[in-house]
Amino acid sequence: MNTYKFNIKNLDCANCANQLEKTLQTINIIKNVRISFITQKLIFECLEENKSLALEQIKKIIKKEEPDVTIEEV
Repeated sequence: MNTYKFNIKNLDCANCANQLEKTLQTINIIKNVRISFITQKLIFECLEENKSLALEQIKKIIKKEEPDVTIEEV
């Protein structure tokens, strides 16, 4: 398992971060998803071969739940 870190932008509140984190935890190919509203970071673990699929699923959920939010790899 590798750990991946992303900057998360345009997240409006801590509650939004918590709700988004809970939703992302439903993706079965990623583990230990954490979103910090304070540091504006998204961190998750997955197998290297699943990274592209994981990112695709994460971005799809973010676009649905929080359309103005974007992520970029650190």
